Amino acid sequence: MLIFFVTICLVFTFVESQFKCPAKDGQYEDPRQCDKYYECVDGIPTSKLCPDGLVFDPLIRKRNKCDQAFNVDCEDRTELQEPQPKGVCPRLNGFFPHEDPAVCNKFYNCIQGEHTEITCTAGLHFDEYSGTCVWPDSAGRQGCNALSNTLKDGFKCPTEGQKDANGNLVIHPKFAHPTDCQRFYVCLNGAEPRDLGCQVGEVYNEESQRCDAPENVPGCEDWYKEESTPTVGKTGKKN
Repeated sequence: MLIFFVTICLVFTFVESQFKCPAKDGQYEDPRQCDKYYECVDGIPTSKLCPDGLVFDPLIRKRNKCDQAFNVDCEDRTELQEPQPKGVCPRLNGFFPHEDPAVCNKFYNCIQGEHTEITCTAGLHFDEYSGTCVWPDSAGRQGCNALSNTLKDGFKCPTEGQKDANGNLVIHPKFAHPTDCQRFYVCLNGAEPRDLGCQVGEVYNEESQRCDAPENVPGCEDWYKEESTPTVGKTGKKN
């Protein structure tokens, strides 16, 4: 056991002796391993490792130079320490895709092996190379489950984008319900439909794209004057 320990120490001493510290004290990257660096004090290097999942960025102008892998260009420093997986985290730290490759709109933020599941904004997929949620064609992931784009009542978001008065594309366009003055649809990112409604006493104004007083919406002026059975059409009242 003692011989093994001495051998390991000699190996590390040999490796460190191969690294030559620059004249200025500081932290410097290992030429081959991206999550390894050297702390140089008085010209003497001490090898260190970033927390598992993080890599060393020599360009960071602060004491802690370990960062997320997608923020660092490792160039030829392709080697990494052995991973220390824990639960759904393949490494202790980082942003990782869902373990089910068909689930592309969810990912994990792992910090010291403790994970938080995050869901992307509607219509987006997680991209592990940027650590963010992007459009599916940018993520380029295969085998993803198709998200439902049809509501129970048959509404689907129009393929043609909606534009505002200035000709700009509306990111989350809204559409009036065909038979219910109180309800309306929102297409998140123009693709995922949601069925929403105004508070009691208001109706949806398609012109202003917001909830409004009934008297301001032609055809819905008498919407709340008769409370009986569910609506069958925009006749200005419930039948």
